[in-house]
Amino acid sequence: MTLTLLRHAEVVPEYHGCYNGHIDIGLSQKGKESAKALAHTMQNMHFDAIFCSDLLRAKETLRLLDLPLSPHYSSALREKSWGEYEGKSFQEITATGLSYENFTQWIEALGGESIALFEQRVLEFFTSTIFTHPAENILIVTHSGVIKTLLAKRNNISLQEAFSEPFAYANYIQIEKESLNLKRV
Repeated sequence: MTLTLLRHAEVVPEYHGCYNGHIDIGLSQKGKESAKALAHTMQNMHFDAIFCSDLLRAKETLRLLDLPLSPHYSSALREKSWGEYEGKSFQEITATGLSYENFTQWIEALGGESIALFEQRVLEFFTSTIFTHPAENILIVTHSGVIKTLLAKRNNISLQEAFSEPFAYANYIQIEKESLNLKRV
């Protein structure tokens, strides 16, 4: 089984560099243009199934790809929830008095969904839904955090290491199911 993990295209400018989590925001003009350009890149790729986050930025990206399959939408493919800090930048958050000490402390201090629950949600969805699907080539339109969580498993690195690596808007990576080495959560 081949998985094509696609991060949604660029969001509207006021949310650049923010912890957007579950905020339902759309694509910027540049994001729309890059999704349309990506459609040309992907036109010769074959997918048997499509799964997509139910958030607007992922759904708009997928719509602009203009693929012939009906997608399966799921909230399990959403980014991590950041609670009261959703939509805020690092600078806005630190201005409230919250300080960065280390990755784990910061992620947990922001609230919302714990990193453990986020990771469990993502891995459970892949093991129970994606990996049990009969398709051989699956497109998954999702968010950076979801992709980085899977790459941490594939590369046998910590979430901190995976989250420190950039993964651009409208970027995708193809990986084989077997390379993830996930067991049922």
